[in-house]
Amino acid sequence: MTAPGSDQDLRLRIAGELERARSRSTLLTEVVDETELMRQHSPIMSPLVWDLAHVGNQEELWLVRDVGGRDPVRRDIDDLYDAFKQPRKDRPALPLLRPDEARGYLTTVRSKVLDLLDGIRFDGSRLVAEGFAFGMIVQHEQQHDETMLATHQLRLGPAALAAPPPPAGTVSVSGEVRVPGSRFTMGTSTDPWALDNERPAHVVDVPEFFIDAAPVTNREYLAFMSDGGYDDERWWSGPGWDHRREAGLTAPLHWRYDGVEWGYVRFGRYAPLIMEEPVVHVCFYEAEAYAAWAGKRLPTEVEWEKAARWDPSTGRSRRYPWGDGDPTPEHANLGQRHLAPAPVGAYPAGASPLGVHQLIGDVWEWTSSGFEGYPGFVAFPYREYSEVFFGNSYRMLRGGSFGTDRSACRGTFRNWDLPIRRQIFSGFRCARDPRPEETGA
Repeated sequence: MTAPGSDQDLRLRIAGELERARSRSTLLTEVVDETELMRQHSPIMSPLVWDLAHVGNQEELWLVRDVGGRDPVRRDIDDLYDAFKQPRKDRPALPLLRPDEARGYLTTVRSKVLDLLDGIRFDGSRLVAEGFAFGMIVQHEQQHDETMLATHQLRLGPAALAAPPPPAGTVSVSGEVRVPGSRFTMGTSTDPWALDNERPAHVVDVPEFFIDAAPVTNREYLAFMSDGGYDDERWWSGPGWDHRREAGLTAPLHWRYDGVEWGYVRFGRYAPLIMEEPVVHVCFYEAEAYAAWAGKRLPTEVEWEKAARWDPSTGRSRRYPWGDGDPTPEHANLGQRHLAPAPVGAYPAGASPLGVHQLIGDVWEWTSSGFEGYPGFVAFPYREYSEVFFGNSYRMLRGGSFGTDRSACRGTFRNWDLPIRRQIFSGFRCARDPRPEETGA
């Protein structure tokens, strides 16, 4: 988010961002009927109607009650929509608000929030400074919109969503990019809507490394499969091989083989693979195995962020690969404008100064790093957003996907998930250490 010129400018921007998020939530929940909204389409996902009411409940908790100090709208439903108290597998059995009740609740909450926004000043507590709490709620709703989009991908039945195809590749992108060793400022202390795990900015010494100029494509991943990659234990870590066998993994989620060629089912429609698209719906273990097969590895989180943000001409860290300005449709495939990743080479305007492409949007990219706070981390405004997940159980994903909104995506933004998860819009690119003859080349 760029710095506002005045409180009124910020109010207008917040109101617009709140409306954009709500329009997307509305679209995702109005294209299917009540039965589909109440049904659980996967045991690892919530019913769509739970997500819908949950975003309203969080908006009420943080903005109506905490920021505004106003009376609760529906205190009686707080426990129903507490993600830590209600495991996903149990949510369909809860006495959830019906779709019409959920929509009415969201309308009431939003009316109170807009009334509050009309008179608020942004020079008070840290929670309201520069509109942080409002930005947190915008990002929260957009994150749940991406989760609901993933639920749509898992649901069976006729297609409900439609969007134009992404643009074709316009430049040739292949090979690797050398990233020189240097000190690099990771994270941020200045981005007004950055979340606690992105803070504070800190300097890291990053040795020289090579990183793929583009995400791994369907064509490249199919070569791994054709070479017996899923059947060769050499390429898999111990936990990865155990999971591959237990889960029966043989191809990315949603891929189908018709006896002649591979295709995929995407939001209820079958189509042959587009070979130059980034591979999507692979888990960490699959990405790790491919990288080993290719003689490489997954990048660390700091390597990924340096590739995305470091400007070699100035040594400073940009907000995005292309600079500090917000993403436009020319920079990246974001915001559900399309329902697929774009072929490699489709966004030359979004490349980094070193020539690394499509770091933002298209597919979340697995890294090899676990989830930890940065030096000087302080949980804010609550431990359950980040701190309770710290440790080696999760793996970090960076860069956003075609389903990620621009408000919840920047060069510092950190996502995490279990290494077995494939329902997210996840892909990857590879990295490697320099060979002896390449050091300092």
